Amino acid sequence: MDTALQREELPPPPPGPPEGEQHFTASATVRDLVIGMADGLTVPFALAAGLSGAVAANPLIVTAGLAEIAAGCVAMGLGGYLAARTDAQHFASERAREEQEIREYPDRERWEVSVILHRYGLRGEVLHRATEAIAADRRRWVDFMMRFELELAEPLPGRAARSAATIGGAYVVGGMIPLSPYILLDETHAALQVSALMTGLALLGFGWLKARATGLPPLRGALQTLGIGGLAAAVAYAVASWVGG
Repeated sequence: MDTALQREELPPPPPGPPEGEQHFTASATVRDLVIGMADGLTVPFALAAGLSGAVAANPLIVTAGLAEIAAGCVAMGLGGYLAARTDAQHFASERAREEQEIREYPDRERWEVSVILHRYGLRGEVLHRATEAIAADRRRWVDFMMRFELELAEPLPGRAARSAATIGGAYVVGGMIPLSPYILLDETHAALQVSALMTGLALLGFGWLKARATGLPPLRGALQTLGIGGLAAAVAYAVASWVGG
């Protein structure tokens, strides 16, 4: 339904920052990369370090590492896919319920719109006009309730498949970094030293990039990521050495 308020044209925007507004909008992708890469770096390295502590031969470490990377890629990619599918299904079911409530209880839903707008400081005639303007278009009305009452954002199309590919791919890339010295070198102790160095540098770099992308202090992000990965590997190495010794 058209109204005079809906047909009213907005003026052009006033001047803003010369480079435009800078907002980070790829949080879901970065989250998937963080999940896949962090686990890919730490879990295979902890496994290889643990087997090294048990004085295992390099071929066994490589075989176990590759098997773990393959299993981890599938498991984590599937987990990301199912999580994204669940989010999409939850959004769809809540939207259908909201549409039904607007059809069956329009007065109650208008009151809920007024309550939300009231929290943002609208009062009197302005509050009434804003409520009616939102309720004049059913789709916009549902969009408003989904965003401001339920605080749910619609997942992007194809999000589940992209999440699975991102997490699984990042896990494989991260896992091959600590495992590659065991593939290229014959001596287990030397391979462990090179693997620890490569994994430590990768964790520092990954933590730094993650912090830069999300607006956090880069040094703190790098050291935090390195500390978590190092702790996981140290625990696995100590346990394997104790059991194997």
